[in-house]
Formats: sequence, structure tokens, C-alpha cells
Amino acid sequence: MPVEHSIESIVIAGAGLAGATAARTLRAEGFAGRITLVGSELHHPYLRPPLSKEYLLGKAGEEAVPVVPDPWYGENDVGLRLGVAVTEISPGPRTVRLSNGDALNYSALLLATGAVPRLIPLRGGGLNGVTTFRTLDDSRLLREQLSKGGKNVVMIGSGWIGMELAAAASSYGNRVTLLGLEDIPLATAIGPELGSFFRSLHEANGVQFRLPETAAELRGESGRVTEVTTGSGEVLPADIVVIAVGVVPSTGLAAEAGLDVNNGILTDSALRTSSAGIFAAGDVANALHPFTGEHHRSEHWSNALNGGKVAAKSMLGQDAALDTIPYFYTDQYDVSMEYSGFPTLAAGTGPVIRGSLADRKFIAFWQHDGRVVAGMNVNMPRTQKPIKALISSRSSVRASRLADESVALDQLLTEG
Repeated sequence: MPVEHSIESIVIAGAGLAGATAARTLRAEGFAGRITLVGSELHHPYLRPPLSKEYLLGKAGEEAVPVVPDPWYGENDVGLRLGVAVTEISPGPRTVRLSNGDALNYSALLLATGAVPRLIPLRGGGLNGVTTFRTLDDSRLLREQLSKGGKNVVMIGSGWIGMELAAAASSYGNRVTLLGLEDIPLATAIGPELGSFFRSLHEANGVQFRLPETAAELRGESGRVTEVTTGSGEVLPADIVVIAVGVVPSTGLAAEAGLDVNNGILTDSALRTSSAGIFAAGDVANALHPFTGEHHRSEHWSNALNGGKVAAKSMLGQDAALDTIPYFYTDQYDVSMEYSGFPTLAAGTGPVIRGSLADRKFIAFWQHDGRVVAGMNVNMPRTQKPIKALISSRSSVRASRLADESVALDQLLTEG
């Protein structure tokens, strides 16, 4: 995949964290050419994590969500085209067409088109009170509905977003029932033991689970949802139904342009795609990671942040690679969790626990061939730096040492 050197005009398709971070990095690196940032939403680029956490819970206002202050774009001569989308790419002449009919030339193009909520075919899915969750507008609406309390909320999806939304709904004093395809929530991501930890946390706060269970039909009155019929025939009262069953990377634009696509847009570690002059970053990019030698697609904010930086430097011909350890976090009730590592390497292995699940204060390590490949801390701040260092070192560490709280994390690194 060739490196571009003569860059005069950069178009960024997608005005989220990855796209906005790329624009900011380009200016920070001294790029003086034209930057056009194109986004289908009418909002300035914003952060997604607060939408299901502090913003949704009313602990922060909309000042917490912008990537950069709104005036930054004008002050740094970044053309912000909101309410339109890139609809066509012509790699040969290096042009893109927008949904309003405009055409733009580019020297380099960054695809940061993100992902969209996965949809499931449900009779009654168009009723009022039924929603997916992805955007700032989604969070605004859900916060307004949940904050009044006393509602019957049915959450469809037992992944991280579904669990965060269930926590928010319950915290507002609503009655929450969660449906999911797993026997234990989050088991696919972190295994049954830790999935059970989060289930118990939710049950202690009043959330009811139906697992494994599906939604078969939504029914309503006067155009508004009133109940959910499950696959087993149970009828659940519902004033609000949230469908949170994952997202799908927005690869249609890339595929139509002939780029290599497989669970996202395939890139090398410098985020170059199979087409010269075109790069990809954020949720939509399936990037080769130097640590594993495999492609990884991450839907978390740290990937978008780091990917935007790497893509910008790579577009300028600098030596850059997306080689950071993947990271994400969640806040649910009084539990704060951080996770770093590679779930694909940790899959199928049981965690080594340091601390106490009962006390809600512990670290979980996952090993592959004796080496730590992932680490999760719960209510133990300032431990992610040594966890990431331990993963990066590829050190072989005995499980007994990982579990021993008398052994400092930094000491584990020197022992490997």
C-alpha cells in the first residue's frame, strides 16, 4: 500500500471522533492545505461514551460531548459540511460526490463513516416508544423519557450498551427487564464468571433478566408501544423499548468504490486501504495490528481517538501505526470498569482474579500461552497503565503471581 507525499486537499467522510481527531491532528502537524469534514448529522462532532453514561444520567450537560469547541473548526480553517454525506467515491480521478450533489476533489480521503445500529425485524418496531441507541438525539430523547421514572422499560440486548442503558433506566426509578441471546450477559465479551458479576450487580438494583430470550412482537395502542411478547410467549408491559443488539460498520461506500472489505474496511497498520490515497479509521476500520499480526476492528472511543491521529500522520506520509493496546471502559451504578487487551486472544480462557468480586474491587487477567493478553480492573483506578505495560511486554507470568495481591503490578513486569 503506497505512502502519499504530495497532499493539497483532504476530505474526511464522517464527522465523529475519528474524523474530528484526524482534522485536529492534521493542523497540529502543520498541514496547511484544505480540509473538508463531511458529516450526515447536524451536530458538530461529539463523543459517544457520555451518551450512555454521565450525559444520559443527567450528571453532565451537552458541554461534555463536543470533541473540540465549536469555534475551533472556523478558527483552524476546517470546512465543516454538516447534514450531508459522501455518497460516491471515484478513486481514479480522486473525487467524491455528496448527497446534496456537490463534488469534491481530494489528494487524500479518510473514511471515518462509523457504524449504524443493527436492526432486527420485529412486528411493531415502528411504534412510538421504540428506539435504537447511537446518536446524541437518541440520548436526548431517552434521557427525557427515563428521567421521569415509573416506566416499564424493556431492553433488548445484553451487551455493554444494553447493560449501561439498563443501569441508567433503573437508576432513574424505572422497572427494567432485559432480554438477550446469551445465557449470561456479557459472557461473550468477558466470560461467564464476570458476566455473572454484572448480572448480580443489576439484579441488586432491580433489573430483571430473561436469558436467553428474544422479542417476538411489539404491540401498542394509539400508535404507542404497550407490551413486548417474547419468543417463549411471555407478555411484558412496556412503555419504552430500546433495541441495543450491536452495530454494523458502514462499509457500503467503500465496497461500491472497490475497496477491500471484510467486517469493516481492511487496512494495514498505518490505516491505508487497498486503494491509493484512501484511508480508514474508527469503527469502520478493520486494521492490521502489529501486536497480533491479525486484523482487529474496535468500536470503542479510544480506537477512534488513536485511529484519527494515526490516519492523519499517515496521510501526511509520516511513519505511523495503530499499535496501541485496545481499551474501553464502562460505568454501571457504583462500578467503574476498565478493560485493555485483545478479546480474540483471551477468548475461551478463564480469568485470573486478583482481589474480591464480592467486594466489587478486583483485577481480572486473561492469559494466552502464559502471557497476559487482556486485563480488566473494577473499582481499582490507576491500574490500567501497568496492565497495558504487562500486555505490551509479552512477559510470561505465573497465574499465582498475578493473583497475589502482595505482589505489585510493576513487580510483575520486572519478573517477566
